[in-house]
Amino acid sequence: MGQSVQPILVVGSVALDTVHTPTESAMDVLGGGASYFCLAGAMFAPIQLVAVVGDDFPEANRRMLEARGVDLTGLEARPGKTFRWSAKYWGIRLEQRETLDTQLNVFADFHPVLPPAFRKTKMVFLSNIQPDLQLEVLDQVENPEFVACDTIKLWLDTAKPGLERVFRRVDCVIINDEEAVQFTGQRFLPAAAHVILSYGPRVVIIKRGENGSLLFTPDRIFLAPAHPLETVRDPTGAGDAFAGGLLGSLARSGHDGEQVLRRGMLYGSVLGSLAVEDFSVRRIVQATDDDVESRLSTLVDMISLDGSRAR
Repeated sequence: MGQSVQPILVVGSVALDTVHTPTESAMDVLGGGASYFCLAGAMFAPIQLVAVVGDDFPEANRRMLEARGVDLTGLEARPGKTFRWSAKYWGIRLEQRETLDTQLNVFADFHPVLPPAFRKTKMVFLSNIQPDLQLEVLDQVENPEFVACDTIKLWLDTAKPGLERVFRRVDCVIINDEEAVQFTGQRFLPAAAHVILSYGPRVVIIKRGENGSLLFTPDRIFLAPAHPLETVRDPTGAGDAFAGGLLGSLARSGHDGEQVLRRGMLYGSVLGSLAVEDFSVRRIVQATDDDVESRLSTLVDMISLDGSRAR
């Protein structure tokens, strides 16, 4: 990674997760949308993290983030417990999930405060926190060049007006297929994407899990396949890792033209595939540049008419 690569600012949750599957479990492992984004994006660009943790947050997690080039100046540590989340997965491909417990703890009163140096960052990712908090971030950044946001069903159910305000102020909306249908009332994804584009973003990305993701601009559509997987151990964080790979690729390229966006979608698929192969962020942290480029080559081959693996 060259020194000229611009950083990415991410604001979101850092958590301690407990995850159960039919065959194994992981207790109090690093989780939260911002954590997955940071470690995926850090393979391409420097990351600036704004989040909050409690005084029980393991020092080993902090060291791991710093070792990957994540700037923790904006990681606030408060007295109390770190946000905790617990879930179980089941099904043939672990596609079914039930949340067992959510303890917001210090995250309940989180209001992001950007360090002065972070306010000038040109690329911003608003992880799937409450829309009013996403707007608080947008009020603090100065002249960003590319802002992307993610969301979750909870905010569609409870904070849709706030979400609409966010969509009017960002360049890229990342959303999954069920959320896109719910938000717009449109049954078909191209129609749903164009409703979201009408709010003002230049790009809408609709995630479809193992069926890949769709990139919509006002006049073009691109399908990025999911990387074929032989095993899934923990589906948590796949979408956040996808976003980290996508924006990391854009930051490394230095612009967000259509070809760069398309390649970024493929890098997102690669990082999402890595995330699910082990619990927490373990597989992402273990991945090498060669691992990433090899999987990218596989995806390029999958969408090439002539079977070319050209990069």
